[in-house]
Amino acid sequence: MSEDLDRLTLDLDRDHVFHSWSAQAHLAPVPIAGGRGTRVWDHAGRTYLDFSSQLVNVNIGYGHPAVVAAIQEQAATLATIGPATANLTRGEAARRITDRAPAGMDKVFFTNGGADAVENAIRMARRHTGRDKVISRYRSYHGNTGAAVNATGDWRRLPNEFARGHVHAFGPYLYRSEFWATSPEQECERALRHLRRVIECEGPATIAAILLETIPGTAGVLMPPAGYLPGVRALADEFDIVLILDEVMAGFGRTGEWLALDAYDVRPDLITFAKGVNSGYVPVGGVIVDREIAATFDDQVFPGGLTYSGHPLAAASIVAALDAMESEGIVANAKAIGADVLGPGLRELAERHSVVGEARGTGVFWALELVADRETRAPLPAAGVARAKAELIARDLLPFTADNRIHVVPPCVVTADEVAEALATYDEVLTLLDKEL
Repeated sequence: MSEDLDRLTLDLDRDHVFHSWSAQAHLAPVPIAGGRGTRVWDHAGRTYLDFSSQLVNVNIGYGHPAVVAAIQEQAATLATIGPATANLTRGEAARRITDRAPAGMDKVFFTNGGADAVENAIRMARRHTGRDKVISRYRSYHGNTGAAVNATGDWRRLPNEFARGHVHAFGPYLYRSEFWATSPEQECERALRHLRRVIECEGPATIAAILLETIPGTAGVLMPPAGYLPGVRALADEFDIVLILDEVMAGFGRTGEWLALDAYDVRPDLITFAKGVNSGYVPVGGVIVDREIAATFDDQVFPGGLTYSGHPLAAASIVAALDAMESEGIVANAKAIGADVLGPGLRELAERHSVVGEARGTGVFWALELVADRETRAPLPAAGVARAKAELIARDLLPFTADNRIHVVPPCVVTADEVAEALATYDEVLTLLDKEL
C-alpha cells in the first residue's frame, strides 16, 4: 500500500504539477512523505539524509515540534489577517528579526519569500534615492520576479530581461579570478577597483543601489576575501548609493552566524531575508530597513504591498523558529560543525580526489567545485555532475547540485555522526568520478 502511495504521488505530479526551472518531460522527482530533523522519507519507508536542506532553507530541520505547535496554535486563534491591521504575532516576529540586525535597523517589511523581498528592497532604494540603476554581480541569484531576476547574474536572467536599469559587475572569486589575481589580497583589491570603475562609468548619480549576496550561494558559496564587503560599503558611502545585502540563503544560522554579515565589518542599508528565518515551514520573507530609509516613507507613500505581508501563520513560525534556534544553540551548532567536522572533512576529500578542484565555505554552507582537470580547472561536464547526483541519491543522500558543484548544505541541527555518514557517501561517489576521469 505504501509503495502504491509513492506511485500515486509520482503519477499525480507528472500529470498535474508544472515544475520550476525544468524541461517538464525529463523529470524524475523523489517522492517525499515526511521528515524529522535531517532526514526525510517516502511512503514506502525509504529514508534519505538531506544534505540539501531542500533549497538551502530547512535550517532548523524537519518537523521541529515548537514550530509546528506555534503554527497550529496560531491557526486555531487567527489563521489570517490583512497587513493593514496590527497583529501581536507579526510584531513579535518583527522584533525578533530586528534584534538580530545591526543597530539602527528597526523596521521589517514582510513579503512572501526571498524574490519579492529583493524586489521591494530595490523599490525602496529607488524611491529613497530618486535614482534608477542597480548594480549586482554576474555570479549571483536574487529570485524569479521582475527586478530580482534581472539583478541575477546566472543563465536564468537571460530569458527574463524585462526590467530596466540593471548593471552587472564581477565579484571576487579567486579560484576562477577575472582579475588575474594570485592571492586573496589581490583579488579583493582588484575586484573593488573593478566595481569602482563600473560605478564611475555608469554614472554615480544614476545608481540607486549596490545589491550583493553577503556570500553568493547558488553561484558557488563564494567566500568574500577580507576587506571586500567593507570596501563595497566605502564605495557606497562615497557615491551616496544604498547598499543592499541579500541574506535570503546565507542568513539565520546557515553560516554559523545569525546573519552572514556578522562575520564581516559591514553594515548595509537594507537586508533581505527569507528561507532560514522560519526554515520554510510557511512561505515568508522580508526586508530589514534602516531608519533613514524608513523615514523616507513617513510622509511619502511606499508604493508596494502584498495581500499576505506579515501573515500570522508565517509570523508565528518565525517567532517559534528563532526562539528555538536561540534556546537550543542551533546557530552555535552550525558554527562548530563547520569548523570542527564538516569543513575539515570536505577539505580532506578535496585533497584526495582529483575531481575536486576546491572545497570552500563556512558553518553548514559549503561547496565542492568539481573539475575534469585540476591543472586547467576545466569544469566537470554536466553529465558528470548528473552522475554524481544520481549516485548520491542511490545511496540515500539528498544532494544540492548547481553547475559543476556539489553544495554541502545540511540543516543547522546536523550532528557530527550525520556529517561522518555523509562524508563517507561523498567519498564513495567521488571515487567513482575519479576512476571515470
